Amino acid sequence: MKEIYFTPQETYAEALIFCNNLNIDNIASAKLFQLERAALLILDMQKYFLQETSHAFVPSAPAIVGNIVSLIKMFQAHNRPIFTTRHINTQKDAGMMKIWWKEVLNLNNPLSKIIPEIDYIDLSCIEKTQYDAFFATDLDREIRRKRCKQLVITGVMTHLCCETTARSAFVRGWEVFFPVDGTATYNRRFHAATLLNLSHGFAHITTVEDLLKAGQVDQ
Repeated sequence: MKEIYFTPQETYAEALIFCNNLNIDNIASAKLFQLERAALLILDMQKYFLQETSHAFVPSAPAIVGNIVSLIKMFQAHNRPIFTTRHINTQKDAGMMKIWWKEVLNLNNPLSKIIPEIDYIDLSCIEKTQYDAFFATDLDREIRRKRCKQLVITGVMTHLCCETTARSAFVRGWEVFFPVDGTATYNRRFHAATLLNLSHGFAHITTVEDLLKAGQVDQ
C-alpha cells in the first residue's frame, strides 16, 4: 500500500508527470494566484506521519518538507498569514476516527509534535480533531480576520486531511490552490485520485515552483 513516489530531487518532475497524466494545466492555475490575497495552510506535518519508525509514516512526506519551507519563506517575506495544524484526539472527540483507525493520537504522544523544520518557525498552530481542519476549530474565523481570498493547502495526507479541507475551504468561499508537490500520502494512486477530483470543481492544481514564480511576479 505504501510507496515512495516523491524524492527531494524529483518532486517538481514528478508533479509535472501527475499534471500531464491527468490533463491538468498547472501553469494556467498558477496565473490565478495572487500572493497579496492568499494565506498558506500546512496540515499535520507531525512526527507521527514523518518519522520512519511510526506505523503511520508517509514515505513521500519528507520529500515535500523543503517545498513547504520555501512557501513559508515567501509568505513570511511578504507578511502573508500562515497557519499550521496539529491533529490531536481524545477518546471523547475522536468520533469515527477511533473506530476507523483503531487508534487515538493524543497530546502526550511524542509523535504528535510538529517536525522541527516547520515547528521552529513562529506560525499560528491550530489543533484539530478530524480530517477537516475547519471542523470545530477557529481556522475559518482566523482566515476571515486576515481578509484572505485565496488559500494554499499543503501537508499530509493528500487524500484524507488535505482533500477534505480543500473541499471544505471551497464551500466556505475561498479560492483554493493545491500544489501537487506540496502534499503527500501513502501512494501514487491516492495522490492522483485527489488531484483528479479536486481539479474538476474544487481547487486550482499547480506546483510549488509555479506558486513561487507567481508570487515573485505579483510583487
